[in-house]
Amino acid sequence: MSRPLATREAGAGRRRGPELDVAVVGGGMVGAAAALALARAGFASALIEAREPAPWRSEDEVDLRVVGLAPSSIGLLDDLGVWTAIRQARVGPYAHMHVWDAGSGAGIDFDAAANGQSELGCIVENSLVQSMLWQALDAAGVRRHCPAAVAGFEVREDRVQLALADGATLAARLLIAADGAGSPLRAMAGIGTRGRDYHQRGVVAHVRTERGHANTAWQRFLPTGPLALLPLADGRCSIVWSLPEAQAARVLDLHEAAFCEAVGVASDFRLGRVTATSERAAFPLQLQLAERYDAERFVLLGDAAHAVHPLAGQGVNLGLRDVFELRDTLVAARAGGRDIAAPHVLRRYARRRRSANTLDALGFDALARIYAWQAPPLVAMRGLGVRLLDRLDPLKQLVGGHAAGR
Repeated sequence: MSRPLATREAGAGRRRGPELDVAVVGGGMVGAAAALALARAGFASALIEAREPAPWRSEDEVDLRVVGLAPSSIGLLDDLGVWTAIRQARVGPYAHMHVWDAGSGAGIDFDAAANGQSELGCIVENSLVQSMLWQALDAAGVRRHCPAAVAGFEVREDRVQLALADGATLAARLLIAADGAGSPLRAMAGIGTRGRDYHQRGVVAHVRTERGHANTAWQRFLPTGPLALLPLADGRCSIVWSLPEAQAARVLDLHEAAFCEAVGVASDFRLGRVTATSERAAFPLQLQLAERYDAERFVLLGDAAHAVHPLAGQGVNLGLRDVFELRDTLVAARAGGRDIAAPHVLRRYARRRRSANTLDALGFDALARIYAWQAPPLVAMRGLGVRLLDRLDPLKQLVGGHAAGR
């Protein structure tokens, strides 16, 4: 039987039960958004993070790690009061997307105007989003514990008791793990994962091209993996190039002119020659899905719950949809006088998000497999499917609407 939420004791100025409603572990974009969203919804919230992010500065070079924010994510950030500052700082909006297949030559176009929108999304630096979220925490009343790490936790009748590495303790009704794909808290909770290693790395850099990006996100599927050219605010493109590990290592070692030429060839010189590049980096690609999203007084968010292939650029968007769903679930539980961490409350969140995220993750995985086909009959069949999809406007709008979070 669920217990009612704690209330302030009459005349005493104290609340029964733990001081915190939620403790969020992990201060990346998803974790910071969760702490802020729940605090804005009236929950007593704390954020625990090992390292405070450096403040974002316009004079710094554009962060190599960028995210394509879908309209659903932009809506959440706007609701949290940070989107205006992000937009005024440095974003690359895009109104078009062109995806084409190196094997068959088939392509598909998405246009914001077809759905009555001004843009499909915005390319934004990870560090900018995280910085603006962190700047909003104090005003929202979020208690920050940084630098800090969770050494362990114990579930009690009405709370989770957290032991921090420095010897301090915290108590909250609900513990939220947003501590990344390698989540230590997920392991402490005994939640396993399944998935596969793609044995690939995503090579990232910012490149300048002869022709402008035309506020378009470009993506070419190659037998070795997709190459995306994403529009930045300064006119350059951010690339995410998925390559087998050995090839990624060779590409990273190329001198600048050879790297620019390799990107030009891989993109079929769609934007002309590549004339300059920033520094380069790479990150491993994997599919990893948590076997469940909830345990007793415990839930997973973001990459701690699901790490997906970057070909659709949806990783952070899925995490922010987790935040939206969890916030609404907890608000509804509180309105009904229920314990926000009651098993049936957390199961509702877990059931909805695990189902949606798994379908998306397996869909991205299927696309990666399909575009790896190299046998001529399979390539021809793939090309036919892409051409049909491009001509079927209702189906194409359905795909575009799903990516937008509608």
